[in-house]
Amino acid sequence: MTPRLSVEDLTLTEAVARHGSVGAAAKELLTTQPSASRRLSALERRLGTRLFERDTTGARPTAAGRELARQAARLLAELDALPDQVLAATDAPSLAVGTIQALAPIVFTALDAELPGVTVHPGIDHGPALVQQVHDGLLDAAVITIAEQTNLPRGVQGTPLGVSPLILFLPEGSAPPREGKRPLAGRTVLYSTIDLTAETVRARLSALGADPRPGPTIEAALRIARHRRTPALVPLLAARWWARTGDRLLPSPVPGQVTLSLLTRPPRPAVLTQSLPGIAERILGDGPAAPGTADPE
Repeated sequence: MTPRLSVEDLTLTEAVARHGSVGAAAKELLTTQPSASRRLSALERRLGTRLFERDTTGARPTAAGRELARQAARLLAELDALPDQVLAATDAPSLAVGTIQALAPIVFTALDAELPGVTVHPGIDHGPALVQQVHDGLLDAAVITIAEQTNLPRGVQGTPLGVSPLILFLPEGSAPPREGKRPLAGRTVLYSTIDLTAETVRARLSALGADPRPGPTIEAALRIARHRRTPALVPLLAARWWARTGDRLLPSPVPGQVTLSLLTRPPRPAVLTQSLPGIAERILGDGPAAPGTADPE
């Protein structure tokens, strides 16, 4: 088992390396030279390596001793700064907010814009895990898409932020759907719904003649669709975020929408309550859509 080093071990090693002498280090640390020597020898036995070459002229660090002294100086400086950092954290407002990977760039950009002066500690996980983290108090809030499709645990409240309809994303060079009852016949269509309706969407696309393929994430689905010049079925909020010039956003050939919700434990943080309308607007409708794209009518 790797030995655990104490602050005293780090302090002694750093002082001996800096002074080049066990005696000088002992004087700085308000101990005796024999005691410092015994502690240093005990540390070397625990580590299984020699840290210093010692003789009557002083103490010269070995390669292991130099590395330990370097790391010790860094860690001790961080410990010295820790009290001020803790006090600063009590004064500066902060929130721990989580979301799913597909929404992370959209959600955290919105929070950054709408919560100036608030430090947001981001968390990215799957929807059920985020629900549990809010319940356990590990997150102050989470933006998810499955709140209305699952049973929330007692003590967790979901606040709807709004809905984003599914749309058909057509990258530049991709042909539009045909007319008729099977507008996607014979065409590969990637899809990513980021909620629990993926199987329903797949079945509906199949009924329209498509060859539906699930996208690993929304961004990946759109990148693959652009590479293959094939359609993708995704929520509007994500399509607008990653759209480029020349892409087209058409009404979805199958019904569907994604409902976004904010999960919190009561009482909801006041700074979130005040900023919720702006956050929702930025997530659902204020993404950086590319010039030349148009929202579906």
